[in-house]
Amino acid sequence: MADSIQIIPSNKVDAAKWDACVRNSPNGVIYALSVYLNYMADNWSGAVLGDYEAVFPIPWRKKMGIRYTYDVPFVQQLGWFAKTNQHNARLQTLFLNQLFRFVRYGSYSFNYANSSPIAGATLCNNYILNLSPQNNSIVENYNADAVGNLKKAGRFNLRYQPCTIEDAIDAYILAYQQRFKHTNDKDYHNFTTLCKILHGQQHAFARMVVDDKNGAVFSAAVFLNDGQRLYNIMNTTLAEGRQKSANHFLLDNVFKEYAASGLVFDFEGSDVDGIKQFYQKFGAINQPYQRLGKFNRLPFPLNILKR
Repeated sequence: MADSIQIIPSNKVDAAKWDACVRNSPNGVIYALSVYLNYMADNWSGAVLGDYEAVFPIPWRKKMGIRYTYDVPFVQQLGWFAKTNQHNARLQTLFLNQLFRFVRYGSYSFNYANSSPIAGATLCNNYILNLSPQNNSIVENYNADAVGNLKKAGRFNLRYQPCTIEDAIDAYILAYQQRFKHTNDKDYHNFTTLCKILHGQQHAFARMVVDDKNGAVFSAAVFLNDGQRLYNIMNTTLAEGRQKSANHFLLDNVFKEYAASGLVFDFEGSDVDGIKQFYQKFGAINQPYQRLGKFNRLPFPLNILKR
């Protein structure tokens, strides 16, 4: 089987076959689609089994002539994807071997279904909420704090409405750019372009919460939709919005809008206690994934220098 795995540069990947494999995989995620990787990764190559029976994306950069893998902005999980729903630990091992042959050091996050233990990996939290039930069934799982915050939000003149992708991203940059210093202007530009393309394909949308009287923005978010999941990819709450529980109001309205859709809402995290507890308020459950935060297979003495 190992002999039938090839490492193919992104410009040689058959995008239609690659995307079909990801989309038909029970654990397919939007970050692994070719268009997503083309816009967000500096470079990427794909480990491909046979005629795209299984695929494994590898984003990479080079330093001093040495390839390494890195955390791509707005990409949470990658790993391997296969057309079968049967978990295959041997397949995971084969793809891992390909990863370590192709890059010598770096970090990599595997998707939730790549669950065979990986040496050196840690478990990261990712909370999800099933939107298959009707809305009243979803609301029944809110805890008392979420219910209280929604009652609080109801005392203000809040309006939930569609907005442009650009407006939601601009709100995020204004609020959080200084916090996420590893994300640069080019990354935001690429992400905006990608989301506009996905929006044209009905795979991305944006919503905001505003003051019903004067239109002041309290909260805004960009969501991705791959037909299986809604991804809470970029969520912003401004200072006044926090005082009015605007993000509780925004998410509650998204759940109402997509209740009984059969989709899974992916909160996109988190290992931060306050954020984790916020997601749990809505009855979200943890679907953890493995992450190699730092691996180093460089030869001596470079392996020492890169510790």
